[in-house]
Amino acid sequence: MDSSPDQRQFATTQWSLVVAARQQPESQSRARLALAELCHAYWYPLYAFVRSRGYAAADAHDLTQSFFVRFVEPGSFAAADPAKGRFRSYLLGAVKHFLSHERERRQAKKRGGDVTVIDLDALSPEARYALEPAQAIEPDARFDREWAQEVTARALCKLRGEAESLGKGAQFNELKVSLAGDLPAPQETAQRLNMTLGAVKVAVHRLRKQYRQLLRSEIAQTVDDPADIDAEMQYLVTALLSRPQ
Repeated sequence: MDSSPDQRQFATTQWSLVVAARQQPESQSRARLALAELCHAYWYPLYAFVRSRGYAAADAHDLTQSFFVRFVEPGSFAAADPAKGRFRSYLLGAVKHFLSHERERRQAKKRGGDVTVIDLDALSPEARYALEPAQAIEPDARFDREWAQEVTARALCKLRGEAESLGKGAQFNELKVSLAGDLPAPQETAQRLNMTLGAVKVAVHRLRKQYRQLLRSEIAQTVDDPADIDAEMQYLVTALLSRPQ
C-alpha cells in the first residue's frame, strides 16, 4: 500500500533533519541549513514575543538576533527533543530559557558588531510591530498569532508565485479574497476575467485546494510526526481567529 503524500515526503522535512542530526553526526551540516531556514520564518514572531515581554525595540532586536545566531551554531540543536514534536513549541521554550539567562549575564554591546543577520524584512520589525493592535495580549498568544500569520503569508506568497508562473497573476489577484470566505460579486469577477461563472467557481475551488496543500507543506516542515499536521492546522486557525482581550 502506498504511503500518503505527507508520509512519503516527511523524511526530508526541516525539523526532522534537525532531530535526526542528534543520532547522525554526518547529517549535521544539512541540519544546520534546515534549522537556519526554519529560523528565517520565525524571526518576526519571536521579535514580537520579546517586545511583548517589555523589552525596548533596540534591545528586542539585539536579543532576537543573538538568540538565532547562537541557536544555529554547531551543536546548539543537540537538545532538540522529538517528543516535543512541534518546532513552534521547542523554539518558544528555547527563547524563554535564553531570555531568563541573558537578562542576568548580558553585557552591553555595540549593535551589529559580530552578529550575522538572519533575516530583515523590507518593513522593519519595529515598524511592523507598531501596526499590531494596541490591546493587551499575552506574549505566548502573540507569538502563536504571529506564527500563524507568518505561515499563511509564506503559503500565500508561494501560491501567488505559482499563479504568476502560469500567467495567471491577474486571476489570482481577483480570486485571492475567496481564500478567506465567499467571493464577492462573482458574476462581476467573471466578467472582469472574461470567464464564465462556472469557470470562476472551478478556479476558486482549485485555488483553495492549492492553498491548503501549501499550508500543510509549510506546517509539515515544523513537526516531527506527520500525524501532528492536522492538529497544527487546526491550531493555526484558532490562533488566527483569536482576538486580544
